[in-house]
Amino acid sequence: MNATSPTWSLIKAETKLSMRDKTGPLWGVGFPLVLLIILGSVPALNEPQDVYGGRTTFDLYVPVLALFNLAMLALSAMPTMLAAYRENGVLRRMRTTPISPARVLGAQVAANSAMAIVAVVLFLVVANVAFGVRLPENLAGFAVGWLLAGAALISVGMLITAVAPGRGVATAIGTVLFFPMMFFAGLWIPLPQMPQLLQDISAYTPLGAGAIAMQAASAGDFPDLQPLLVLAGYAVVCAAAAVRWFRWQ
Repeated sequence: MNATSPTWSLIKAETKLSMRDKTGPLWGVGFPLVLLIILGSVPALNEPQDVYGGRTTFDLYVPVLALFNLAMLALSAMPTMLAAYRENGVLRRMRTTPISPARVLGAQVAANSAMAIVAVVLFLVVANVAFGVRLPENLAGFAVGWLLAGAALISVGMLITAVAPGRGVATAIGTVLFFPMMFFAGLWIPLPQMPQLLQDISAYTPLGAGAIAMQAASAGDFPDLQPLLVLAGYAVVCAAAAVRWFRWQ
């Protein structure tokens, strides 16, 4: 892409606006990074556990915190920004200019995706260098799981944007979805420690399926087909619903 093209300029502008909003950088990157450092400093979480196949509890938390970043960006930062654009009439006014609202949506997705890529690399490097956590043994499987989780969550975020009339409603919907999704990703209780019923439910949630896929790849296996299909299903269905119900004003 030409560095002077209108699309690239729009992506840079939306990236700056996203950084100023603080939700993504502070809560999506800063908070999970601090949490990673705190958890990595707890000796009990760094002892190998037979129930985890010789891995530590902290090993399981690294992919979960990468998903925390994706969830915060997709369910909170992006929807509230775009809903505010609609609420303030920005998208309506843009329809009369060469910069279409669709390009604004694409620029927001690109800006948040770039932030998410930086964050997941940062988390993996810090966990590896500071706490000796091995990098994912199946990098291709980890990348596939992360990309599909990102696609699923961005589609859910776009659906929130489609149905929320303004910033306040978008924030409320994103918050209501965020906490149960993170629970089923294993943020409070590691997935292997959950009762079987909760594990079964988790496997069919976006973050639960993402955690299953990424943890399998971290242990050296390519993710099973089921979590990948679940993530792909969320991405397709939510994206289609968002396109169907999206309003520019």
